[in-house]
Amino acid sequence: MPLPVDPDPVTQDLECYIVGGAVRDHLLDRPVVDHDWVVVGATPQQMMDRGFRQVGADFPVFLHPQTGEEYALARTERKQGRGYHGFAVHAAPNVTLEDDLARRDLTINAMAMRDDGKIIDPFGGQQDLMDRQLRHVGPAFVEDPLRVLRVARFAAQLADHDFTMAPDTRALMQRMSASGELADLTPERVWAETAKALAAPRPSRYFQVLRETGALAKVFPEVDALFGVPQPVQYHPEVDTGIHTMLVLDAATALSSSIAVRFAALCHDLGKALTPPEEWPQHIGHEQRGVAPTRALCERLRTPKAVKELAVLVTRTHGRVHQALNMRDATLVDLLEQLDALRRPERFEDVLTVCHADSRGKPGSEDVDYPKGDWLRTVRETIADISPQPLVEQGYRGAEIGERLRHERIRAVARLRAERDQG
Repeated sequence: MPLPVDPDPVTQDLECYIVGGAVRDHLLDRPVVDHDWVVVGATPQQMMDRGFRQVGADFPVFLHPQTGEEYALARTERKQGRGYHGFAVHAAPNVTLEDDLARRDLTINAMAMRDDGKIIDPFGGQQDLMDRQLRHVGPAFVEDPLRVLRVARFAAQLADHDFTMAPDTRALMQRMSASGELADLTPERVWAETAKALAAPRPSRYFQVLRETGALAKVFPEVDALFGVPQPVQYHPEVDTGIHTMLVLDAATALSSSIAVRFAALCHDLGKALTPPEEWPQHIGHEQRGVAPTRALCERLRTPKAVKELAVLVTRTHGRVHQALNMRDATLVDLLEQLDALRRPERFEDVLTVCHADSRGKPGSEDVDYPKGDWLRTVRETIADISPQPLVEQGYRGAEIGERLRHERIRAVARLRAERDQG
């Protein structure tokens, strides 16, 4: 397929190539969302003279004046310190396309395409695509510890194609994880990679790759601690809490595209890692124990507020939601109040989705329904119809209104339960 470069006076006579993920996804017959371009042999002034707008502070990146697509001058990078900013960037007309591709992370991301459709592939990316291998380009891979997370993220995004890590790449990532440089990653970069992984077709693959390379214990120690913690076999045939968490994450992915829902599924059982071993395989009270590590993880990653709120709420309440069918009328009303179900119906639905995923997160239960959620929805609809206005008109004031409203809601739930039991 030729490049989408119909006659364009802006780029005429520039040596431009589409690079990276667009080429990879085209060869995999996946939708190409963004086109990233590399320009060889040009200077920043030449780009601006053609109407490009420079946006890169650390290296020369320009926006096309009509399409808005990014065009970067070919560059090299040399590590000269720790962390994200520890790179010396060199962009000049004498930097070749191969020089630019050599600084990239994986061979499948180090290909370029000319305007006639020809692929430039100096590092064997096409073969690795055919072999479904994630392989690093060269020794410079170790210079940015974020690449450990990026490879894991690509494994999640390409999970439908069954990509695996090349053995030498896995070994290199293990050494990088053991080096301590993952601690230099900023929360913003870690969350950005994690959010992309959570949006992938199989987010569990991200965490599995991190665990295989020793990075999970460094970046997500709260999640890593779940592996090896047993659960009652009669309820959890998978036994291991870490495995269960990955199954719940997969189930949540099937039920919702929301990153917040998927992250809450990841966090819901963090408290089980804090159960004293002498109490295993039981985990009484794990919901409340899990609140602190869930908050700690969210704060360390600086997750968006809505992501944190849902994760903490699910962690604290999922055990109670699972008991909804057996709850007393007053307890049901109290649970819906705790979930703020009347004022925040969308978040209430998200909580039920995660709990549904939790019920599916075990072998043989991948397609089960969730009647507890259906019952809670019905209860919510019933009590939502009870207005405080008649109470005000009857002369109730202040706290009396709340007390009476709760009483009326409990009575309504009792009637609803009687109808259900008779039906």
